[in-house]
Amino acid sequence: DIGDIIRGKDLYRGNDKEKDQRKQLDKKLKDIFKNIKKENNSKLTKLNDDQIREYWWALNRQDVWKALTCKADTGNAYFRATCSDSADGNSKSQANNKCTCNNGDVPTYFDYVPQFFR
Repeated sequence: DIGDIIRGKDLYRGNDKEKDQRKQLDKKLKDIFKNIKKENNSKLTKLNDDQIREYWWALNRQDVWKALTCKADTGNAYFRATCSDSADGNSKSQANNKCTCNNGDVPTYFDYVPQFFR
């Protein structure tokens, strides 16, 4: 999953070609996050690389989801009822607005559940 890859927590091993591509991607992501730390030195000096990755994901998670679903049709729906946008907040609804909850939230919290539990 993209969140796992960005946060450096992806467990998928794949074939050898896939492994090489993952290593390249991880190296590029490390460089990107080092630059983010350097450019925001006053705010991020006390954070280690893994914490910066988590920080970035928390800030950009919704934008990544929007980018992934920008071409989705209005009727496209996420496969499970995961949205908590009901008036009472207790019932779940399906993300059927371009795979997004009615209130604009990302429809799933699964990116914070460890892969081996999904």
